[in-house]
Amino acid sequence: MTREDCLALDAVDPLAGHRALFEVPPGVIYLDGNSLGVLPKAVPARLAKVVADEWGRDLIRSWNTAGWIDLPAKVGAKIAPLIGAYPDEVIACDSTSVNLFKLAAGALALRPDRHVIVTEPGNFPSDLYILQGLADLKPGLEIRVTPRAELAAALDESVALLLLTEVHYKTGELHDMAALSAKAHEVGALTLWDLSHSAGALPVDLTASGADLAVGCGYKYLNGGPGAPAFAYVARRHQGTFKSPLTGWMGHAQPFAFDDDYLPGMGMARLLCGTPQVLNMSALDAALSVFEGIDMGMVRAKSMALGDLFLTLVQDRCDGLTPACPLGGAQRGSQVALRHPNGYAIVQALIDRGVIGDFRAPDILRFGLTPLYIGFADVWDAVDHLAQIMATEAWREPRYAEVAAVT
Repeated sequence: MTREDCLALDAVDPLAGHRALFEVPPGVIYLDGNSLGVLPKAVPARLAKVVADEWGRDLIRSWNTAGWIDLPAKVGAKIAPLIGAYPDEVIACDSTSVNLFKLAAGALALRPDRHVIVTEPGNFPSDLYILQGLADLKPGLEIRVTPRAELAAALDESVALLLLTEVHYKTGELHDMAALSAKAHEVGALTLWDLSHSAGALPVDLTASGADLAVGCGYKYLNGGPGAPAFAYVARRHQGTFKSPLTGWMGHAQPFAFDDDYLPGMGMARLLCGTPQVLNMSALDAALSVFEGIDMGMVRAKSMALGDLFLTLVQDRCDGLTPACPLGGAQRGSQVALRHPNGYAIVQALIDRGVIGDFRAPDILRFGLTPLYIGFADVWDAVDHLAQIMATEAWREPRYAEVAAVT
């Protein structure tokens, strides 16, 4: 595969035109959309309007006149088709970690006679930390951390909840959501899926997969900006009995009645807690416009092709790097991962050349492939820089070994 071949693929790519919807900095090949998505062009104007007109001029009236109060449900409804959910099953609010706590605790309340949550080692650390904190609050709760290959066998009648991230944050390895959800349901357990590295990058169908609960991130592939609100999903069949442990005023059936006693709101409204983050929520609302009319199957096909190309070029041109992700595109999310004992320095050398990926300890070079703004020539150029760095050992420069606070 030559660069000319890659340019030819870009010329016939049906998604190539979507790059114009994003502010991709000149001279940058951005392969870190799995950590922070690129700024959609629709966002700055929306934020300017919210700040200048809705906040600056209309002030508190904008909760009604600009519909601020409806943003969590409105944004959730826009996310719903990207994850195979009904509009009334998704709400945007809080952070992924906070939503994980709410949903995991709520799941335990739905299975009061059970005392086990099953997850896997190497799950995203915040997911594990939240479970550890929940166990501190609930004496007798067991967090059964089970190797991936043994998850199905770990499910028995003591299990209340199976909690997994669909796409592994380091390796990109993809779980079979439908198969594992079915296994959990066979023993009467519920499932909670973290879609932070799935939503907006590959087709997700929570309904067809039988998922019970889900959470996800707003600032990765959904491009909502740093600190964007997360989202939560509760299947319709559980909404009538689901109880959130964080019973804040916005989750009340009548928040502005200011009653002393809590009465949960209808449906997904009971997942709300505090006041919606209007600026961040408005940015995410505008960012989601890039998915209008998008065929996620087409996005998935391009994602797999980009990943296959990246791995093939690395194998052909880069000595010393080994794959840390599945080689088959169908087993990967929209990222590739490589392994090298000096991975951090290599990533810093790449960033110095305008190729932005990221590093995950202890030795993972990670590259997110966002099909809406990454092309085949971008991948060729990125690997070309990587090959030069490996051949010349440019990564050995002392400055590339200086570890920053955020890696």
